Amino acid sequence: MKIEIGQKAPAFTLTDSENNQVNIENYKGKNILLLFFPLAFTGTCTAELCSLRDDIASYNKANAQVFGISVDSRFVLGKFKEEQKLNFPLLSDFNKEASTAYGAIYDDFIGMKGVSKRSAFVIDKEGIVRYAEVLEKASDLPDFIAIKNVLAGLN
Repeated sequence: MKIEIGQKAPAFTLTDSENNQVNIENYKGKNILLLFFPLAFTGTCTAELCSLRDDIASYNKANAQVFGISVDSRFVLGKFKEEQKLNFPLLSDFNKEASTAYGAIYDDFIGMKGVSKRSAFVIDKEGIVRYAEVLEKASDLPDFIAIKNVLAGLN
């Protein structure tokens, strides 16, 4: 399913790397940045999430809760978060429900079925999608300047 700007964001509950249940609907009243990424410990994913870590103040200033989401297990994500000193939650979409709901999933990714596509979604305080970018090439990165502009316009 392709997510369109202006539609209500699909709801989901996922487990974070500390084994907490995270229900996206509990974040109403706060802007949200969802970043789906293919796999922990890979070059582009590590660079993307570490750049976000280093610029987290910009997202905090925009009243945005950032979530990284992949189909990795919560155990893998916990080790990845610890090693990279990531300062935002990583959510395990091991059952591929959120990735599928957001249209952010590969049918085949280098021989693996059901890996998250690198994608970015901004959801406003009312739960409406205000930015949607799903990338076909895993080596491409989301347009973080556009994301920050959208977030700035929501405050």
